[in-house]
Amino acid sequence: MRTGLAWLLRKETLLLAAAIALAAGAGAAWYLLQATVLTIAVAPRDGTEPELIKAYADALEAGGEGVRLRILPFDDVRESAAALQDGRADLAVVRPDVLLPTNGLTLAILRDQAMVIASPDQAPVKGFPKLAGKRLGIAAHRDADLSLLRNILGYYGLALEMAEAGGAASRERAVHLVPVNQEAVAAAFRERRIDAFVSIIAPSAPKALALVGAVRSVARNGRVEFVAVEDDGAVIERFPRLQSVTVPGGLFGGDPKLPADDVKTVGASYRLMARASLSRVVAADVTQQLFEKRTAAARATDAAEYVQAPAYDTTAAATSARIPIHPGAIDYYEREQHGLVDRYGDTLYLLGALAGGLVSVLAWIRQRLAGLRRERIDEIVDRLIEVIGLARAARDPAQIEALTAEVDALAADAVRFARAREPDARTMSAVSIAIETARSTLADGRRGAAGR
Repeated sequence: MRTGLAWLLRKETLLLAAAIALAAGAGAAWYLLQATVLTIAVAPRDGTEPELIKAYADALEAGGEGVRLRILPFDDVRESAAALQDGRADLAVVRPDVLLPTNGLTLAILRDQAMVIASPDQAPVKGFPKLAGKRLGIAAHRDADLSLLRNILGYYGLALEMAEAGGAASRERAVHLVPVNQEAVAAAFRERRIDAFVSIIAPSAPKALALVGAVRSVARNGRVEFVAVEDDGAVIERFPRLQSVTVPGGLFGGDPKLPADDVKTVGASYRLMARASLSRVVAADVTQQLFEKRTAAARATDAAEYVQAPAYDTTAAATSARIPIHPGAIDYYEREQHGLVDRYGDTLYLLGALAGGLVSVLAWIRQRLAGLRRERIDEIVDRLIEVIGLARAARDPAQIEALTAEVDALAADAVRFARAREPDARTMSAVSIAIETARSTLADGRRGAAGR
């Protein structure tokens, strides 16, 4: 019996198997070293976030980092949040008071916004109740900003009405919202088209400074009155996706100090959120790059300067908050480092299991082939003994020639065995003796047949 698997133990086969194993290892290493490309949903299209995320994406690519961003633009933050919700994106710019994805966890705050309501000192508006019947100017705004303003006014029993500039409020408890171009804020106050001005904006942003400066320019004594949300704690309980914001005294100027004291208000945040199923390692990497690449991104946009970590006291508070933080982001904030095993543990375990299984299979094949070869040698010796008996009884020259050919074939098998593997000397000696005996017996039978 010949074994068709003998080629598996040839040197060439083993070298080829080793080369394949090395290639597989190199392929696995190449795969592990490839950059992770994440799809990020970005909105609003006319906001600062698209430019900010583009700056980060460019910085990541220029630095050859292991995380890359593929930008998916949307017109509105409701759409970007929906893209995260339905799985079209791994990351998204989200404004929680507009739409909070059920599968979204915070990585970082991209921009905190505060509701800033200001009026000049000669006609100050000193609280929300005093806004009743007033004309409130507003520059470029979004539906989300109007919703926030409407909710806060509603909390104080006020209604919000939209009308053309210069009109009067139609109800006593209504606030008349007047659209005003940012460049025309001072003129609108001088012409008495508005009594106060509102903006939902990052308080320290250049645009906020310019707007407050416009109000200050028409103030008689250079002072500006800010409307505070004194009941900010209760307001947040009522509208939990908003947040308390304190505008620090002196933010808009130091002489005179503007505002004179800290002003409590409420606002909303634009957040970078990740799907909850995103691995902690990748989430930590993305969060790390947000802060490590901030200087590079700031060269393209000032918005990078406002990126900050979400506030939390304890890890438990962070993961159980109304707007929870991704565990991977917490790992970065708490400086939990991830090593190679943490990052690729599952993949390495799988590769190790596959390699172990492959070694076991090869070992079994070697053992099985070795057994088959030993069986083949035994078969050769047994058949040679049979041939010796047949040769002694043979009288027909044709039969003797057939047995001689068979002995030659058995000898060839023995030689192939000896070349493929180094057998023990005793085994080969027995084979050699059996072959010589068989040939000698056949030679005697050939001479006997010739004499007859």
